[in-house]
Amino acid sequence: MGSVSDRVYRAQVEPSLATEIPRLLAADPRVLSVELTGSRARGDPGPLSDWDFALVSNDASGVCRRLPSLLSPLKPIALVPDPLARHVVVAPILPGPVKVDLIFDEEHAPEPPWVPGGQNLISIDAHFWDWTLWLAGKQLKGNERLVQRELSLMHQHLLAPLGVAAAPDSLGEAVLAYIERRTAWEMREGVVVPRELEDAVRGALVRHRLI
Repeated sequence: MGSVSDRVYRAQVEPSLATEIPRLLAADPRVLSVELTGSRARGDPGPLSDWDFALVSNDASGVCRRLPSLLSPLKPIALVPDPLARHVVVAPILPGPVKVDLIFDEEHAPEPPWVPGGQNLISIDAHFWDWTLWLAGKQLKGNERLVQRELSLMHQHLLAPLGVAAAPDSLGEAVLAYIERRTAWEMREGVVVPRELEDAVRGALVRHRLI
């Protein structure tokens, strides 16, 4: 489960993100505007709903390279690019965990399924836990059809390349199948994937009785 300090961090920091994220990003002159959007802007978020921000910039790549320093006051666990988005999207995962999506006004071609190897297991891991946290929020809001569609896509894009035979029927099945195959790939490639992001996301899933 997530630590007490993570939950305290979430309680203290999350209410201020609507103003804090735009303030931090405004330190880069290439960021022209930042606007809260999605369920947080509408006022109907669920317990694990992410924070969506639409960004207008004149250099998305340059801003993305600077995100670790721009967002360092929020102590992100990970900064996860979305390989399947149709715009440039980077997801900072903050302690708690709190998922943020930074959606740039620059088009992005969805990428093909992962081809696992020692050089990208950490990136695959970040993508899996970011995706899982997002789906947890959708499931808590009762969007079962979307969750099932996304689990099928997750299998096609990420789990099947790792060697998972069939698409999972639930988040719990996805987590168990992924961990089993990731462990096998770590042993095969001699790579150890950090567990901080996994611990945060699995803690949230346990607290909300999703696994």
